[in-house]
Amino acid sequence: MASFKSLKKVRVIGLMSGTSLDGLDLCFVEFDQNNGAWNFLIKATKGLAYSADWRDRLNGAFLISQDKLQQLEVDYGSFLGNEAFIFMEENGIFDEVDLIASHGHTVFHEPEKGITVQIGDGDAIAKLTKKPVVNNFRIKDVQLGGQGAPLVPVGDAFLFSEFDACLNMGGIANISYQINTKRIAFDIAPCNLPLNKIMRQSYQKEYDESGVLAKSGKPIPDLLAQLDLLDYYSINPPKSLAVEWLNEKFYPIVYSFLSDQHELPDILHTIVQHEANQIATVLNQNKIKTVLVTGGGTYNSFLIDSIHARTNAEIIIPTAEIIDFKEALIFAFLGLLNVLGEVNTFKSVTGAACDSTGGFITYP
Repeated sequence: MASFKSLKKVRVIGLMSGTSLDGLDLCFVEFDQNNGAWNFLIKATKGLAYSADWRDRLNGAFLISQDKLQQLEVDYGSFLGNEAFIFMEENGIFDEVDLIASHGHTVFHEPEKGITVQIGDGDAIAKLTKKPVVNNFRIKDVQLGGQGAPLVPVGDAFLFSEFDACLNMGGIANISYQINTKRIAFDIAPCNLPLNKIMRQSYQKEYDESGVLAKSGKPIPDLLAQLDLLDYYSINPPKSLAVEWLNEKFYPIVYSFLSDQHELPDILHTIVQHEANQIATVLNQNKIKTVLVTGGGTYNSFLIDSIHARTNAEIIIPTAEIIDFKEALIFAFLGLLNVLGEVNTFKSVTGAACDSTGGFITYP
């Protein structure tokens, strides 16, 4: 710990795999502190699409036996470690990297049952990279009675405090904002997950580029009404969403309309309208004036336009580097806070009994 505290600048690689299963993000960041304020400089990034095999293995991980899940934990850790090593070699930064922080890939997230599992064995990553590794960021908060999510708001508070709110539109749309001295954050609604799932299953495409196909459709009022009335949206924060909720609550409604012979573009169009409804409602209810928008959904111009039409909040879209790698950047920061022994999980966000320092460190 003392060695990290003695460094004026700490250089960290953040590894992020999101629920949308589009791939692995790697972000090499230099952090320093000036009069208590944190600064960051992104020095290298890489987005790596998953192979069909890895996507299938990760997508089906919640169905496999405990023994096979443990093997997948090691295999995926080896994959992460190998890709981090290649990233360091490609950028000539092996000697510069002080730490690796890995989100892992979420297989189970049912905090109300005390369960959250992000695979990606820290020992395997540390062994292959020969760097200290922080991972398993969520479990401590869940053990303290929290949701274990979202964790990114700590980074929003320290690294992006100039914006009233930060909206991340990844597999799930989540938001964080400040109320007095408290950071509030929660998952708003599904975002890319259902849209990408339909595109892959029905069109053999990874996503609906710019939302063109969804825009070509027309709304299905009954579907929109049923989605907007889902119980989750009336629950007060802290709250979080996971694939389990989509499988149990969201997809059955969507598929019931698919089976009624509705056109797929109409289904996509209606899902986008639903997402825009939920996002705009949160912005409007909390009187958000400026919102920084990141994540893959930022490139869905139909979704962005649909949100614009429902709110007066100023939607600020940053550089592609921040759009694509903000979560990996922030997990790098959470890893740094861990090794410094500082809080990286806010109880005001997760509903835990207390703030905590999440994550476990593994040395090579």
